[in-house]
Amino acid sequence: MGALTVSGYRNAAAVVAVAATLATAYLLFPHPLVRYGAWLVAFAVWMAWFVAAARDWIADADF
Repeated sequence: MGALTVSGYRNAAAVVAVAATLATAYLLFPHPLVRYGAWLVAFAVWMAWFVAAARDWIADADF
């Protein structure tokens, strides 16, 4: 297994952030509003990951 690249760290950080948020919402504070907020945070993390990945892809693309 090779060394993690910047995108690998970004992927791992996004997965850990979403997993921790959802685990906290479902296991520690099982209230519908907390769960809804956790899914909003998960969506925001996904969107940030998507923008960062798209920026890197566009920078590396050879048009």
